[in-house]
Amino acid sequence: MSGHSKWSTIKRKKWAQDAKRGQIFSKLAKEISVAARLGGGDPEMNPRLRTVLLEAKSQNMPKDNVDRAIKKGTGELPGTSYEETHYEGYAPGGVAVVVEVLTDNKNRTVAEIRHLLGKYGGSMAEHGAVLWNFEQKGYMTIPRGDMTEDEAIEKAIEAGADDVNVDSDFVEVFTDPQELHAVGEALQNMGFTLDTQKFMRIPKTTVQVEGSHAQSVLKLMEALEEQEDVQNVYANFDITDEEMAEAMGS
Repeated sequence: MSGHSKWSTIKRKKWAQDAKRGQIFSKLAKEISVAARLGGGDPEMNPRLRTVLLEAKSQNMPKDNVDRAIKKGTGELPGTSYEETHYEGYAPGGVAVVVEVLTDNKNRTVAEIRHLLGKYGGSMAEHGAVLWNFEQKGYMTIPRGDMTEDEAIEKAIEAGADDVNVDSDFVEVFTDPQELHAVGEALQNMGFTLDTQKFMRIPKTTVQVEGSHAQSVLKLMEALEEQEDVQNVYANFDITDEEMAEAMGS
């Protein structure tokens, strides 16, 4: 794989705090409702719903919230009908950005995303302008514990991973999208706890940013993530460990 997602690492650490928990639950509830509306409320018959329920479980989302979101999707409870789409853009330094949204008002959402991109030195792009540089992958994280880097990589590959990234606290496991559930089950059978299990877009190539560009990109990414209609944000930036440490402390 050409480029790992530095944002996924930063986001996982910065958003682990309880202050972000409600926002995470809100985004998951939207995705659960849409998945149930499109494919039904039975996760065994609905792969998209099964995947988001695994992510909800890994985030400790309350069961009542999950059940309510499913019933809103299937029509058993009244709920908002969301439309899914994505927007593409550029961040400072020529960084490519893909923003996935679920919205009940596309005009409002696109205006807000355009505003945020411009505020932090970026711009909107045409559909297809940057999406080609991202490939969908299954993505999981497990605690590293006392494993060496070699041991972590060996275990993940044994479970069926395509690629592995090891940092000080977590092991990021990347799979073919079709193998996400199988690899996750294999890791759990080995005794690992899955902290994250979902689909995500991984950049094929990355752009190195530093200094003011790096900080502007990170501020933009966080602002986009906090927009209520945004489900996921992907970008192909790479930054140094020093820049990442500064971001962690901000």
